[in-house]
Amino acid sequence: MAEENKDNQYVVLARKYRPQSFEDLLGQDALVQTLTNAIKNNRLHHAYILTGIRGVGKTTTARIIAKALNCIGKDGHGGPTIKPCGLCENCKAISEGRHIDILELDAASRTGVDDIREILDGVRYKPTNARYKVYIIDEVHMLSKNAFNALLKTLEEPPSHVKFIFATTEIRKVPVTVLSRCQRFDLQRLTIDTLFNHFKNIIGKEGLQAEDEALQIIAKAADGSCRDGLSLLDQAISLSSGTVSTEIVKNMIGLADRNQTFELFEALVAGKVDEVLTNVKEQYKNGANPTTLIQDLINITHMVAKAKIVPSSVDGDSLAESEKELCKRLSGNISIAILSKIWQMLIKGISELAIAPVQIDALEMILIRIAYSASLPTPFEILNDVKKNSNLSLSTPQNAQNGASAPIISHAAALAEQQNSALANKGNGAVFNTPEEMAAYFEANRKLLLSYAIKNDIAISEFSDGFIKMTLSDKVSNDFMLNLQKELLAATGKNWKIETVRGQLGQTLAAKEHAEEEENKRSISEYPLVKAILAEFKGSKIETLTRLKQLEEEEGGLSSDDSETFFDEEL
Repeated sequence: MAEENKDNQYVVLARKYRPQSFEDLLGQDALVQTLTNAIKNNRLHHAYILTGIRGVGKTTTARIIAKALNCIGKDGHGGPTIKPCGLCENCKAISEGRHIDILELDAASRTGVDDIREILDGVRYKPTNARYKVYIIDEVHMLSKNAFNALLKTLEEPPSHVKFIFATTEIRKVPVTVLSRCQRFDLQRLTIDTLFNHFKNIIGKEGLQAEDEALQIIAKAADGSCRDGLSLLDQAISLSSGTVSTEIVKNMIGLADRNQTFELFEALVAGKVDEVLTNVKEQYKNGANPTTLIQDLINITHMVAKAKIVPSSVDGDSLAESEKELCKRLSGNISIAILSKIWQMLIKGISELAIAPVQIDALEMILIRIAYSASLPTPFEILNDVKKNSNLSLSTPQNAQNGASAPIISHAAALAEQQNSALANKGNGAVFNTPEEMAAYFEANRKLLLSYAIKNDIAISEFSDGFIKMTLSDKVSNDFMLNLQKELLAATGKNWKIETVRGQLGQTLAAKEHAEEEENKRSISEYPLVKAILAEFKGSKIETLTRLKQLEEEEGGLSSDDSETFFDEEL
């Protein structure tokens, strides 16, 4: 166990192993290097601001900086150093929090202008014992506007013997006028590996034993905060009898069995609802917390998605062997689209859990929804499947005579196939009966600038085979007509007569397409099934019409056989 102090009182690990020098700081190499160069070159800034998550070492770093600036060495004649001795009176007094020239203010509890003025009244006086008078203000973002204004005046013209060190978890709440007068250091969130090794080292110093998996769990639960991790480790040691076991840590944190959660995730992506419910019931009975469980599923989703995109991410030491096996097993069989959908629904599920009267019931409903959704194909997969299995013509509604309508697939793609076939088999030019066919042809044949100009920058008032009358906007380039004539000749084998004027455009093809699409959306949204879907998913809307089918009006809406309208949801 940890050593006791002279008053026979237990000292928590977070205090006992608080870093006393820059060498002890974890994962802050950039800060140490910058201060090293500043001290060597005698370019010390008058104000520093440290930002980072809770427990990452902001206040500790501030005290180390104060020691570095005021250390006088063992012989009493040293200057500012990146390696404070820790033995001189200044170093010892600062470490113990009793140095008269090192003033600490907790801005969370003393936010007013009077609090700032009280400590700034002494700025003009030189330090009593130290080389620099150092003001450490923790959670500086909590100061009031007037307090910041009072502080700002001193920051603008600080005495040479004064240094300010600010710490904050909310850097965006600090006024820019203050930030611009400070040298900023962003303390990094500590990695799982860094925390794991630190905890293992402490366990050794304490003469204890701990399972590696237990320390890994604590390192992950700490979420980058050394202090949070040490508090958890302290608690785990108290619950243990000499050895910190994985089982004790899991029960302490409220984690479900990791392998059971992996099985739950695999059942989710496979759409096996019965297995999902059985798994959740078992984990809940064993003490799993619904919120913790859904957060664990979120982490697994991210882990698998990252492994799919960056396969080398599973090769590091940060993942347990069971996690690596899961990633390798799933990453090749599940799409990013499905993983993204699961991620969004899990994130949304956290807020639902927060307001649910019975959390376990809410969790089951969330996972049921995800399981059913995950097993459904994406719109892209459906469209590809339809294209592969459909015998319908892309351009002629031949089945319409039998009461069924042809699928409406991309007009550009359909026309391109029609025209390419004609050129290949008959050797004659393409035929354009409408401006839409002409624009679609150019788009399908990758004449994108020309297609864009036809759709957006001209208004066609007359169109027939070989003749166009159009109005040009000021955006149309001088070589537009030359390119259009050239491409029409190449496509149709004939020279086209084109009459043009410049002026106010009427309705362009793009505007016409937009109006038709909006009308289709309004029409589709009136069908009962679509209405029900939009009502179920609050805030959702029809974003893109990918495939439309004529609906039988006498049926009063979409049936299971003809509900082939696909749209993207914004949940």
